[in-house]
Amino acid sequence: MSGAASRREHKTFCDVEGWREVSSARGGKVRHHITFELALADGQILRTRISRPTNNDTYGPNLWSAILRDQLCVSGDDFWQCVERGTKPPRPKRTTAIPSQSLPAGLVHQLIHTLEMSEQAVAALSRDEAIALMTAHWSTPPT
Repeated sequence: MSGAASRREHKTFCDVEGWREVSSARGGKVRHHITFELALADGQILRTRISRPTNNDTYGPNLWSAILRDQLCVSGDDFWQCVERGTKPPRPKRTTAIPSQSLPAGLVHQLIHTLEMSEQAVAALSRDEAIALMTAHWSTPPT
């Protein structure tokens, strides 16, 4: 199939790919839209909204193109492969490993702005070295 999808097909896509339904700020369901999120391996989080009810109403072509491009981040062919055959679309893989001893963002901020270290110097520090530097700074009485 090609062309614009229905709300029901949009939801089927989200279900097949494993999107998570997001609650309202109060923890309940939103009455006029269903919002879904998908966390990708590269750290990006996609979000899409489907108007209620999830029926066979079809999106207009321009709106559907925007949903594919901006929310689902897939081609029309990949969308229909997922809906009709259960084939999940190709998504980016993690390109770099997360360091096991990465520095917390607050510590990096302190090193750069309080100790006036360069980003390169901070990046070369181990977690223990960074903590030791800040501990020494905070332990020294002001002059």
